[in-house]
Amino acid sequence: MPGTLPALSAAQIDAFITDGFVRIDNAFPRELADQGCAILWAATGCNPHDPATWTQPVVRLGDFPQPPFREAVNTPALHAAYDQLVGIGRWLPRGSLGTFPVRFPSPTDAGDTGWHIDVSFGHEAPDFLDWRANVYSRGRALLMLFLFSDVGEDDAPTRIRVGSHLEVARYLAPAGEAGRSLRDMITDRPDWFDTGLEALATGPAGTVYLCHPFLVHAAQKHRGKQVKFMAQPPLLPNGPLEIDRADGEYLPVELAIRVALDSQ
Repeated sequence: MPGTLPALSAAQIDAFITDGFVRIDNAFPRELADQGCAILWAATGCNPHDPATWTQPVVRLGDFPQPPFREAVNTPALHAAYDQLVGIGRWLPRGSLGTFPVRFPSPTDAGDTGWHIDVSFGHEAPDFLDWRANVYSRGRALLMLFLFSDVGEDDAPTRIRVGSHLEVARYLAPAGEAGRSLRDMITDRPDWFDTGLEALATGPAGTVYLCHPFLVHAAQKHRGKQVKFMAQPPLLPNGPLEIDRADGEYLPVELAIRVALDSQ
């Protein structure tokens, strides 16, 4: 907005384009994180003070529209960052924070720790392996990770394949509007776009990672002691991304795709 400082520096935007993500510290206040966690604990049916009640490695909670979640996703700093990465007026405000996969310390693999991208359309198909993504990222402008608890290296931080969004863009491009299904990706790319570089989405409560929608990521087992609360909502686009602009004035989320395609 006019008269406000940008949320992201030029270096951070460059990192988003090349690495596929940017970390924003203090993106929302810890007070909101604490309020949100109180709501989430009640929804789990577990006792926060009694680990004997933490019997599952993951408890998946539905959409939460309560004020702490609405306020967390709509801070001025985050709105400014959405504008910088996706474009003013080109994203839809969120009224909630989507699903929370709450991860408990456990030696058990929950069976959901494989590498993937979050496919964004074709959800009418009954088999999720038939859900799809295309090079225009239909249905998704950003992948976002909102940390509502402190997340260290042992606390099941999301694993990120740095720069994988560029490989995914090159893979999706020949399929055009139709895109490719998750099943296609598993069959065609069993290495899951391994770039040889991995980052962990760690940080104190209030940290947010804004990620390119093609970024390959994965969950992992929780080896720590404190329960992990994280939301992973999409930022929805207000129209398709444009990857063939006559004026060349690409937004960062689009420019990353152009960089990938131009370097084939």
